[in-house]
Amino acid sequence: MAPGVGKTFRMLQEGRAEAENGRDVAIGYLEPHGREETVAQAEGLEIIPRRRVVYRGTPLEEMDLPAVLERKPELCLIDELAHTNAPGVEHEKRYEDVRDVIEAGVDVFSTVNVQHLESLNDQITQLTGARVRETIPDEVLSAADEVVLIDLTPEALIARLRAGKVYRPERVPAALNNFFKIENLSALRETA
Repeated sequence: MAPGVGKTFRMLQEGRAEAENGRDVAIGYLEPHGREETVAQAEGLEIIPRRRVVYRGTPLEEMDLPAVLERKPELCLIDELAHTNAPGVEHEKRYEDVRDVIEAGVDVFSTVNVQHLESLNDQITQLTGARVRETIPDEVLSAADEVVLIDLTPEALIARLRAGKVYRPERVPAALNNFFKIENLSALRETA
């Protein structure tokens, strides 16, 4: 339903379980947002190095799609499905990268928030007052073999936020005064 509920953590847990059961698992892209518990879940899993891209003089790191396709694990963990890539890589959006990976015969576990679904964009804007610019077409989610909903009460998510488990401490007050209001989180949870 929102950042910080545990999507990436759960994706890594599922990936580790698959690896322990003998599958060839690699991380194609991981965005732990500095969360120590999330980083710990990635330990022992191969991480395919990111590709450096310079955009308007700023160095950025993106998923290295050619390296993922060359490595071709049985299962690839690719975080942040709705991400917009830096100009100069193969695709504008990460979900397009994921399509290429799947078409190459690799299973993918990924993460996305409900507010990133294109068909819900207007509804989410009305509910939260914030327009989400990074969206995925609904058919991307519809094409999934399985969708796992990570559910957390708004109160528990706010407690995680205050404990520094979602954002760095300096970002918490702004988050609480904007997106992470109880009424926004309740509406997002109901929508999810």
